[in-house]
Amino acid sequence: MKIDDNFYMKLAIDEAWKYQLLTYPNPAVGCVIVKDGKLLAIEAHKEAGQAHAEVNALKAAFLNYNPNSVLKTKQNSEDIHDFLIKNHNNFFNDCEIYVTLEPCNHIGKTPACANLLKELKPKRVIISVKDTNNIASGGIETLLNENIKITVGVLENEGNNLILPFLSWQNKTSIFFKIAQTLNGATNGKISSNRGLAYVHALRDKIDLLVIGGNTIRIDKPTLDTRYIQGNNPDIFIYSKNKIFDKNIPLFKTANRKVIISDDLFKLLDYKFVMIEGTYNLLEKLKQRIDFIILIISPKIKNGDNASNEINMDFEIMHENYIGEDKIVFLKRK
Repeated sequence: MKIDDNFYMKLAIDEAWKYQLLTYPNPAVGCVIVKDGKLLAIEAHKEAGQAHAEVNALKAAFLNYNPNSVLKTKQNSEDIHDFLIKNHNNFFNDCEIYVTLEPCNHIGKTPACANLLKELKPKRVIISVKDTNNIASGGIETLLNENIKITVGVLENEGNNLILPFLSWQNKTSIFFKIAQTLNGATNGKISSNRGLAYVHALRDKIDLLVIGGNTIRIDKPTLDTRYIQGNNPDIFIYSKNKIFDKNIPLFKTANRKVIISDDLFKLLDYKFVMIEGTYNLLEKLKQRIDFIILIISPKIKNGDNASNEINMDFEIMHENYIGEDKIVFLKRK
C-alpha cells in the first residue's frame, strides 16, 4: 500500500462518511493530520453547531503530544480555537493537514477554520474539493496569503460524492430514499439491527418530513419516531390515494407532529429535508424525485416481500460502511 496524499485523504473521507447527513445542515467533512510522517489524528465534523473537522483534528493532534494538557477538557469550538492560538508554540509548523472540503472562511456558530489555520501555520494543507458556498468559501485564498502551501483536488471525485447530499439541500428541497433489506432482498417487517435502527432514528431526527407508503402503514402499523435516540419526531407524509387508516396505528398517536395523507407529491416541496422510507415498489414510483439513496443490508435471509425484480435503475456507489452488522451503501443515479 502506497502511503501518499491519496492514502491520507481517503482516511479523512471515510471518517466523514460516518457522520453523513447527521451534520445537517452542514456538510460532512473529515480531517487528518500528519507530522513528520506520523499519523496524529483522524477526525470529522459530527453535528451542526459543534467543532468542525479541522478543529477536532487539531485538538486530537496536539493532545497526541501533550496528553495532559488542559485542552482535553475543552469542548466548545471557540475555546479550542483560543487555546490553540495561544499555546501552539509552532507545534503545527511541520504538520500536513488533509481536509475533504476547503476550510471555512466564515464566522457563524463556530469560528472560521481558515483563520485558525492561518495562525497555526501548518507546513501544507491538502484539500479534496473547493467550497462553492458563497458564504463559507475563501479559505484557500486566506491560507495562500499567509504563504501556506496548498494542494487541491486530491481524490476529487470521492470528495464530490461526499458533499453531494450537502449540495442537494442548497436552495431547494432535498429528498433521499432509505430502504432496508435482507441478503435475499426481503424488505418487510423488522430488518435492521438495533444499532442500524438507532442510525435510522438519528436520520429521522434531522429531517423535516418522513414519507412512507400507505400499504406499509396498514401492514406494519409503525410508530415512525426517534425513540432509540430520544430525538425530534418528523412530520409524516403517507403516500396513498386511499385516505382511510386505522387511527389506532401508533404513528397517529405520536405528539408534536403533523400527519399528511395524500398522493400529491408537490406537498413535499413545503419541506426542506425529506426522507422516504419504503420498498422497491415505492422507489419505482418516486425515483425521478430523489437526490440519493441509502441502502441498508442486513446479513440475514428471511421470507418476505421482494419487489427488486420489478425496477430497473442504474446506480453509482458513492460509499459503503458498516454500522454494527448492517452494511450501509450510499448510492446516486447514473
